[in-house]
Amino acid sequence: MDRLIPYLQNSLTPYHAVKEAEGLLLRAGFTKLSETEDWQIAEGGKYYVVRGGALVAFTVGALNEFSYKIVASHTDSPALKLKENPLQKSALYATLNTETYGGGIWYSFFDRPLQIAGRVIKKENDRLYEEVVESPFRVVIPSVAIHQNRNANDGFAVNAQVDLAPLVSLSCGVENSADLLEKIAGKGVISHDLFLVNADVPYSFGVNDEFLASPRIDNLTSVCASLSALVGLENVSGVCIAACMNNEEMGSLTSEGADGDFLENVLRRIAYALRFDDNEYYKALASSFLLSVDNAHAVHPNHPEKADPTNKTALGGGVVLKNHANKAYITDGLASALVKTVFDNAEVRYQTFFNRSDVRSGSTLGALALRHTSMLGADIGLPQLAMHAACECFAKADYEEMKKGLSAFYGSTFLRDEKGVIIR
Repeated sequence: MDRLIPYLQNSLTPYHAVKEAEGLLLRAGFTKLSETEDWQIAEGGKYYVVRGGALVAFTVGALNEFSYKIVASHTDSPALKLKENPLQKSALYATLNTETYGGGIWYSFFDRPLQIAGRVIKKENDRLYEEVVESPFRVVIPSVAIHQNRNANDGFAVNAQVDLAPLVSLSCGVENSADLLEKIAGKGVISHDLFLVNADVPYSFGVNDEFLASPRIDNLTSVCASLSALVGLENVSGVCIAACMNNEEMGSLTSEGADGDFLENVLRRIAYALRFDDNEYYKALASSFLLSVDNAHAVHPNHPEKADPTNKTALGGGVVLKNHANKAYITDGLASALVKTVFDNAEVRYQTFFNRSDVRSGSTLGALALRHTSMLGADIGLPQLAMHAACECFAKADYEEMKKGLSAFYGSTFLRDEKGVIIR
């Protein structure tokens, strides 16, 4: 928890999550690579590369058995995105014009301390450059009082244009949109990717402090667990990768997302830098494995009927192995057996998840990543409650099991032949 709690608190947006991750990796002796330069990598090396709000970090172990062991997660969470020219002024108040990013439980963002955060683009001479910023002030989306909305507790349909306009100032408190941006990021802002995010700090709860509640648990817990496992590796074989992708909450259809070419390019450039040809690369993929790590729904204490009748994943029950017949999750029988074997060998607690058959499944980044890099793969996750709310929660013990499981995965070797998979 000592690493996770500040990571959750400080990683307000994907750009902040990458900045925080870079600090962790640099302290652990990793070297930053650039997509615009040649890569010099070698056995025993530790490296990472950044593309916007996405980051891929990797270690190069003994290459007598060249393969990739990939843990993929995502840096983004549902939020409100600030439009260009965002200031809306009436005779009384100034509010912000926003649009929804991802599939949030939007009513949960009301009456919360929201912070404006993300990246701004500035210009110095002929160079455009980015700054990661956060506002020194908070804003709020105020609810309509019960006296003026007597049906509020009977159901409230949020209108994204009308209702999700945070109160930022009295009308006289800010002159125009440029003035607002200067208060957030200083002078010279040309463009921006700014979000309204929950600024609540993480907190423990439960009679034994067994739970943690925080914004952005989905999916920064997975990002932090994968990076923590990666930096703790010693004397492991093959190439171990933590792929922290962006834009999963809106479909991954970007250059920073799992359906873009970022991860595939990194894999190919690793092989090229290590002097492996295409034949060796494809042989490596055949013995490689991708763990798509994104959180899962635990049985709700007040609505247990929402869960599958025979596969009930619980807070405190360990890592969740996610399954779906139509491959919203990529786990199949062989991949499931492989993960279970690795976890059994390391005494990692795990449980299985299936959706109710009469409910449409969610999806995650695993299937999209494997469209570009064909290999065995499985979906796992941390069981949680209130997914996509402004504040979510999970059991602390499960996070420790996840870190243990990912370390065991990185520390294993998989060799695939016509008879099956050998796990060492």
